[in-house]
Amino acid sequence: MAKRDYYEVLGINKGATDADIKKAYRKLAKKYHPDANPNNQEAEAKFKEATEAYEVLSDEKKRQTYDQFGHAAFDGAGGFSGGGNFSGMDMGDIFESFFGGGGFSDIFGGGSSRRRRGPSRGADLQYNLTIDFEEAIFGCKKEISFQADDKCDNCNGTGAKPGTYAQTCPTCGGSGQERVVQQTMLGAMTTVTDCRTCHGEGKIIKEPCNVCNGKGKVRKTRNIIVDIPKGINQGQSIRKAGMGAPGEKGGPNGDLLVAINIRPHKTFVRQNNDIYVEVPISIIQATLGDEIKVPTIEGEENYTLKPGTQPETTVTLKNKGVFNVRNPKLRGDQIIKFKVVVPTKISEHQKDLLMKFAAEDGTTPTTKKEGFFDKVKKHFD
Repeated sequence: MAKRDYYEVLGINKGATDADIKKAYRKLAKKYHPDANPNNQEAEAKFKEATEAYEVLSDEKKRQTYDQFGHAAFDGAGGFSGGGNFSGMDMGDIFESFFGGGGFSDIFGGGSSRRRRGPSRGADLQYNLTIDFEEAIFGCKKEISFQADDKCDNCNGTGAKPGTYAQTCPTCGGSGQERVVQQTMLGAMTTVTDCRTCHGEGKIIKEPCNVCNGKGKVRKTRNIIVDIPKGINQGQSIRKAGMGAPGEKGGPNGDLLVAINIRPHKTFVRQNNDIYVEVPISIIQATLGDEIKVPTIEGEENYTLKPGTQPETTVTLKNKGVFNVRNPKLRGDQIIKFKVVVPTKISEHQKDLLMKFAAEDGTTPTTKKEGFFDKVKKHFD
């Protein structure tokens, strides 16, 4: 079968720029790469075709030759022996130069055991801390205790027995990687893997530390004080820099994130920086008014209840809410909702008083309709 035009393969025109060529190839490579299409021969063939087109069109001299002579320039007679069938071509080098040091592992995510050669930052850790409602509003100090990996003090994190040192791996020369050439249906494929001798570390420890067994870190219990700021809310976190997992190869420690959970209050409810509370009052207090005490997060306060207060009436106490966690000088409000409580049991005397009140008010309740037995009893009386 005749080969397709390389420009057609990449979906570009002959006047395409280097950036256009790279963009087109990146799209096709991600779509048809064998790692993304396992056991798919059609995708594998398209991937090979796209890579072949890119290898020619991305090289200025090869592209000029191709534009002049077409595929004939690469059939072995045009001075580009092996160019058309990729014999001996290091595709791993192409991928690295094109996609960066991570190759296709950076595109498809995971799947590769290749490691960074330099120091790397340690992982962040999370600690879940539950505090009381009041502690979240006014702030506090909490001591927490947790277990985490830390640098081994015996070997100072080297993993080697004190007085000895880790040696550069003779197989990979300290890079932690090896190049492996395999013959496949695509031709010679070069891949980069972890060194079989040092397992990607680049160094060999002949005499490991007897405390950490060569790992350079041990499990320790840490006790630290956490400052809880005023106004912190549910789900927010406090970052303790450098308190996380130790870094690799001399890299910095990660951070500790203290995630805050807040116990609900039996009286108050928080919404953002405002506090809500329901205060029960009697019918008499709602009607006549009263001097009452209302709860706040700082204790009870006197409040003058106005006569004729209606059910569900709300009042706002300014600056009695939650402190702003970023600016403690700012504070929310407390919103009070009055709940008029209707008595379920009253005495006959109280009932008579209410009936007299209703008569004067013109709202006397309608008496129940006289029944058959009531009429018979009335007749004999």
